[in-house]
Amino acid sequence: MTKKIRKAVFPAAGLGTRFLPATKAIPKEMLALVDKPLIQYGVEEALAAGIDEIIIITSRGKSAIEDHFDVSFELESSLESRGKTELLELTRKVSNMVHISYVRQKQALGLGHAVLQARDLVGDEPFAVVLPDDIIDATTPCLKQMADVFNRVQSSILATQIVEGPAISSYGVLDCDTVKDNPRLHAVKGLVEKPKQQDAPSKNAIIGRYILTPHVFDLLEHIPKGAGGELQLTDGIKGLLETEKIFGYTFEGKRYDAGDKAGMLQATVDFALKRSDLGPGLREHLKQIKL
Repeated sequence: MTKKIRKAVFPAAGLGTRFLPATKAIPKEMLALVDKPLIQYGVEEALAAGIDEIIIITSRGKSAIEDHFDVSFELESSLESRGKTELLELTRKVSNMVHISYVRQKQALGLGHAVLQARDLVGDEPFAVVLPDDIIDATTPCLKQMADVFNRVQSSILATQIVEGPAISSYGVLDCDTVKDNPRLHAVKGLVEKPKQQDAPSKNAIIGRYILTPHVFDLLEHIPKGAGGELQLTDGIKGLLETEKIFGYTFEGKRYDAGDKAGMLQATVDFALKRSDLGPGLREHLKQIKL
């Protein structure tokens, strides 16, 4: 029987130290990209891929994420009484978006440990992992592209992008063979974490979208801690390779590293320029800037 991807795990327990002091009291995932928090972009992408259950891994101080996707009776009542129907519909759309469950990660023990916290809610079925920091602008949402590939191959899928030059050393990199007749699909032979440029086995860098089989939970539960004393998701995926096929998929679209200040600024400008209500004014402003 062909299995479908119904659930997505969002690790959101990190401290967001790269955005201090803004993230001292506000979760990094709730920082606004134009007028929506980062995590909402990922949730909307998951919905577009046919996913109907979201599992968010949180930690102490992340209640703003739960509040954002919850009903706000006071706000809705105020908007309704003032006749702000468009804003009222927008607010209700967020709270009615999808079923969301929350799991607390009590200790910051790595991405693999965060994903492992979702085991009971995921159960024995394949699932997606979405890192909210990675914002991907694509005509067909990235996770939808990956889900379509999964429906054909029924194997774990890792989203990849081509990275040139020294920047490759900031990523996990695939050792892979490109699948015949599909230049975007790569059969994975191995993974190398943050190699030097001269040692990188390819230019296919892993970014924050994964579709994984549930066997990864068994591996994450038993593998030793890796770099920094943390449980690394990459190590769990390497274990999967011993018994299962894994594919890399070079998605169509543009990825922004919104966990980085420069990446967040670039995404803000590009997303605002595409807006009919913001683009014209911003474009004129940019023309006046002396670079």
